[in-house]
Amino acid sequence: MRYLLELAWPAVEAEPADEFEARIRDGEAFHRMVQQHVLGVLPAGVAPEPGSDLAAWWDNYLASPPPDLPPARHPEITLSAPLGEHRLIAKFDLIASEPGSRAVIVDWKTSAKRPRPGWLIQRLQTRVYRYLLVRAGASLNSGQPLQPGQVEMIYWFANFPDEPERLRYDATQFEADGRYLMGMAAEIAQRDDEVFSLTDDVKRCLFCAYRSLCRRGVEAGDLDAADADTAVAEAASSDWAAGFDFEQVGEIAF
Repeated sequence: MRYLLELAWPAVEAEPADEFEARIRDGEAFHRMVQQHVLGVLPAGVAPEPGSDLAAWWDNYLASPPPDLPPARHPEITLSAPLGEHRLIAKFDLIASEPGSRAVIVDWKTSAKRPRPGWLIQRLQTRVYRYLLVRAGASLNSGQPLQPGQVEMIYWFANFPDEPERLRYDATQFEADGRYLMGMAAEIAQRDDEVFSLTDDVKRCLFCAYRSLCRRGVEAGDLDAADADTAVAEAASSDWAAGFDFEQVGEIAF
């Protein structure tokens, strides 16, 4: 509905709506602050209002950043590569690299709850980011393709700075992710717009803007009752305002 039909549906995703929107704004602000810090802006130059959640996240970041990152830092970088007849594209919060050695993806999360490790490894974001860095990361590796074993992804949680999740990669996972993503793209492409069936997990509909259109209720779910593994918790913890201009992102030939 959102991407194929481009159907706007003005419904609240979670209640209380003002708190949900405030969390999203704070998450976006945190991403911008980290980007500025990585680019060389002094911490005092981007200090948030004392006593706020944003201030606590910023203090946690300065005190306990992701450990042992390679020296070259590339914040808010977009990579793109062919995926069959389609194009796979992702915007990364941060890629830290050491040409000829390794590359580490860092994704900042500001969710109030820490997701389960098992959920993180299964996330589409995890599969896309690591796979795409191998496919399109040569420019960060002195022009040489990265090997899966050189790639790692770190989820860093602003509310749990000492509990990052480190997910290493290997050739077996890379091949499996390639097959999975190719299959998913092909399935989406061959379906008509109206053939997408409703999910069996009705609880997810509580936090979907299209729930009333699908006749699955009108009231939005409670933000504080949402599990850390739900889409609404993810929306409140990510830099979701950053969109793509697909025409300005060139394909990378391999």
